Amino acid sequence: MSDTAVTLITGGGSGIGAAVARRLLESGQRVAVTGRGQERLRAFGAELGDPEGLLTIRGNAADHGDVAAAVEATLKRFGRLDTVVANAGFATHDSVAEGDPAGWTEMVLTNVLGPALLSRASIDALRESRGRIVLVGSVAGFVNTPGNIYGATKWAVTGLAENTRREVTQWGVGVTLIAPGRVETPFWDGNGALPPGDLLTADQIADSVVWAMGQPAGVDVNTVVVRPLGQPN
Repeated sequence: MSDTAVTLITGGGSGIGAAVARRLLESGQRVAVTGRGQERLRAFGAELGDPEGLLTIRGNAADHGDVAAAVEATLKRFGRLDTVVANAGFATHDSVAEGDPAGWTEMVLTNVLGPALLSRASIDALRESRGRIVLVGSVAGFVNTPGNIYGATKWAVTGLAENTRREVTQWGVGVTLIAPGRVETPFWDGNGALPPGDLLTADQIADSVVWAMGQPAGVDVNTVVVRPLGQPN
């Protein structure tokens, strides 16, 4: 089994997940990324030149069978697993009083159940490698905003990160919550426009993820909140 580190990223074909994958591949690590769209995954691999160290896996981050299969495929291909990044998520960009409930179930399952499923499916491999779980949350998981159901899912991720840490730290597994503010990614596609003001880039958030992953043995960075300058809330 190679000593080169391996990371599995859900929703890794675009946005923050793709930026993290690029950084890790550039540093010589091996990376598996999942996503629902086969064409997007294929295009992402082609953009990078289909490197040997990249594995793309089509699957739904909110489906237990798909998540378990992704972990199994990663272990089969690379022989180990050191970090998982629960990045898959989206917003319906509506509110509890005026929104369309048709989209809420999928959002809640992807944003909340998805990270829990990834943690559950990967924990045995992470115990063996004394690895790390990274959950991509949001500033919306720390700040209340009117009617924000997406924000409620991220409050759940904030709680999930600490609850998971308290269980898995005994096995030498670290847990890091990365909570970005406004970031210029496809996340805003359903909103019709980018929000006003300065935005972070996906690469800047990737810097925080890779930094947390690169801490010395025995150091567990638990919560990183990253806002662009000028974002007050």
